[in-house]
Amino acid sequence: MKMSPDTGFAAHASRRARLAGRLGNAVAIVPTAPERIRNRDAHYPYRYDSYFYYLTGFREPEAVLVLTGGERPQSILFCREKNAEREIWDGFRFGPAAAREAFGFDAAYCIDELDARMPDLLADRPAVQVHLGADAAWDARVLGWINVVRSRARSGVAAPTDIHDLHAVVDEMRLLKDDQELALMRRAGAISGAAHRLAMQATRPGVAEYEIEAVLQHEFRRQGAQAPAYTPIVAGGANACVLHYVENSGMLADGDLLLIDAGCELDGYASDITRTFPVNGRFSGPQRAVYELVLAAQAAAIAAVKPGAHWNAPHDAAVAVLARGFIDLRLLTGTLDSVLEQETYKQFYMHRTGHWLGLDVHDAGEYKLQGAWRELQPGMVLTVEPGCYIRPGPGVPEAFARIGVRIEDDALVTAAGCEILSADAPKSVTDIEALMRRGHA
Repeated sequence: MKMSPDTGFAAHASRRARLAGRLGNAVAIVPTAPERIRNRDAHYPYRYDSYFYYLTGFREPEAVLVLTGGERPQSILFCREKNAEREIWDGFRFGPAAAREAFGFDAAYCIDELDARMPDLLADRPAVQVHLGADAAWDARVLGWINVVRSRARSGVAAPTDIHDLHAVVDEMRLLKDDQELALMRRAGAISGAAHRLAMQATRPGVAEYEIEAVLQHEFRRQGAQAPAYTPIVAGGANACVLHYVENSGMLADGDLLLIDAGCELDGYASDITRTFPVNGRFSGPQRAVYELVLAAQAAAIAAVKPGAHWNAPHDAAVAVLARGFIDLRLLTGTLDSVLEQETYKQFYMHRTGHWLGLDVHDAGEYKLQGAWRELQPGMVLTVEPGCYIRPGPGVPEAFARIGVRIEDDALVTAAGCEILSADAPKSVTDIEALMRRGHA
């Protein structure tokens, strides 16, 4: 399979070659994402499909990758034709010839030729691998190509008899990041860390949540990131007890905490960072007690991120620290064993401690294999994000009510343990208060 002459896309060509080597004599078909209408004739900002981009590096819409296995594997791109008139309106297009050369494909054709060429590419192939179930219209289109091949049976042509979900194979590839991916994720972490620092310095009573969101978004773009990796959460006071709060319309009040969950996307790769800090720059006694508890839980979880540890080890470590702390703070009663066994800690900590991170903020890959938590390996990237969310209620001390804290970092599993990719965002009480004093001076 041809390697790209442009070293920027050599990694993508290498991934295609690895995947083709696992196909046997089958064919894999990977479409990119369609453009989506926002309203009337205005589109949402375009974002390519992560699987397609992982294998191609190609960012234009209306494109499909076809990989054929066997003795002579081929990597074929179908994309939009070169069209000078449309480029006046919509911008540059590679077109098939330039895309083939720049991205290292063996062949490239106009997307309008896809339906005509696919039956020939599927002929005498035992199986086809596609993304099943994501798009009924696409599934029907693939079946239509197979039916065309079946209609040629009397001429001696055999149609694929098996259809497999391509996700299972590519998910395993995506779990282990290569050097190019890690360089992008380190840079995304640094950009997001700088944005969180600026947000801390800009925060003060009377500022709106959306103003702080604007600080984050500005720094993402200023440093070259294309977009947020997900809708930012900027949650002041009691809003921090809403896990997926995204309205970002409240006013920040003196004496409240501000929880920010925000990360940028750089060349497709996500960063995911959460920091919680006082609006006025000084933690109160109860705020500090809860914050230090969550920070200790995160430290225990990070210590559990290492090769050979099972996926759930960081979660178990965080829960043990949090449960003990909830008892010590008189938020819960009973023994540590009873709190863990009965899961009463879920009143204040109800989510998991992390997820895979990569091209998707909740990235591809199974968490269990054959019913058992999978082991961590060098090259995997995951988030570590314990929290505590104290809503008012029976038995909840008023001093702790409406405090919401989450602390999240991005961890790369290494041979020696883990590397924190988001370390540029301060998280100790001392560092946060010192930075905010400088910002308020």
